[in-house]
Amino acid sequence: MAADTATDVFEEHRPVLTGVAYRMLGRIADAEDVVQEAWLRWSSASREDVREARAFLVRITTRLAIDRLRQAQSRREAYVGPWLPEPLVTDFGPTAPDTAEQAVLAESVSVAVLVVLESLSPLERAVFVLREAFGFPYAEIATALDRSEAAVRQLAGRARRHVEERKPRYDVDPVHRRDLTERFLAAAAGGDIDELLALLAPDVRLVGDSGGKSKAPLRVIESAGKVGRFLLAVTHDQVPDLDIRFLELNGGPGLLVLSGGRPDSVFQLDVKDGLIHCVYIVRNPDKLASLPTG
Repeated sequence: MAADTATDVFEEHRPVLTGVAYRMLGRIADAEDVVQEAWLRWSSASREDVREARAFLVRITTRLAIDRLRQAQSRREAYVGPWLPEPLVTDFGPTAPDTAEQAVLAESVSVAVLVVLESLSPLERAVFVLREAFGFPYAEIATALDRSEAAVRQLAGRARRHVEERKPRYDVDPVHRRDLTERFLAAAAGGDIDELLALLAPDVRLVGDSGGKSKAPLRVIESAGKVGRFLLAVTHDQVPDLDIRFLELNGGPGLLVLSGGRPDSVFQLDVKDGLIHCVYIVRNPDKLASLPTG
């Protein structure tokens, strides 16, 4: 296989490889590092015996991601405050040729699902991502993980039950979520506590991720009253040179707050039955560096 052909083949499959790695790791930089390492192995390997490039590349990427996830888990135990996945600008492009597949990919990359995936073992997470998000056959997953097909089916069943038991049931309609996000922004920015409370579910939760590198709550805030007061206090204290933009993040609408032209924070909402049930705020600057500012 010529060098240019090897590059073309890899680039063809890069979106899937990046998608697998991000869902495994929850960090864009980590996912890109894994994909780059997969490229180095692919470019230096003897490819004459490779029958299916996609399966070969997914196998390399998945194993690298499992190794990195095991290393990351010990670091996350020492993480300051709650941990949230890095906000991802979602443009599924060629990885999702139809609307149904886009919906599956959007859910599998949602903040709520990625948080639940953190509680799986690395092997369970790999099986869940490959099977549920990308629809890989059990036999192919077994080869990728060097496990028997029976063992993979058992891992898949256990992971699926775990996720279904813990995954919140939220609305995924993008128009509905965008409408609530706009109303949320208007109420918070305008200091309208009554409107804000009307949008919040009584048991709403607010989860902030700063990694100890910026101001954010170190514990989850619960109840509409406490969350509403916190949000109004935050908006009241903001500096005047803020720029707030809508982006599609993790398969749904999100708010990017820029301060002095630099990413300051990201707000994402989980909604159900016309109410906001969870507010996610990411303020760790390391997790905002890849977001567009232009």
